Amino acid sequence: MNTLNYLLSRHEKYDGIRPINIYAMQLIYTLMATLLAFDVWSYIISYEQVWNSSEAMDWSVWAAFSLFALIGIFKPVKMMPILLLEITYKLIWLILVALPLYNNGSLSDESTDGMLFPFILVILPIIAIPWGYVFKTYFKPSLSNRA
Repeated sequence: MNTLNYLLSRHEKYDGIRPINIYAMQLIYTLMATLLAFDVWSYIISYEQVWNSSEAMDWSVWAAFSLFALIGIFKPVKMMPILLLEITYKLIWLILVALPLYNNGSLSDESTDGMLFPFILVILPIIAIPWGYVFKTYFKPSLSNRA
């Protein structure tokens, strides 16, 4: 029971965020830093053609995500905007791509070029994020900002 109390209690070390949220975010950062990095960097390193500028931009963004995720393992609170960006772009993609396919009965991994599963995994950072902290930090006006 002490372990459960510890995981669910607020911690000053992490700005009052529960340790369970910290560990969950670190797990997500670890998955991003390993699985994403393996796919992205192996593709970039082994690419032998002249890069198309649009394709290079796509792969560069994914590579940057993997590097920021590596930092997030050790600085989970400071790198939280990376998880918020991930949640945002994945939810937008699910609305723009997956929802219309679902509505007309053709949603599959094949119809989404294999992107469905990675985008459905958006549920993990949604669960891991300490939403009270996010709203308090990014949306609630502070007294110091009032003129």
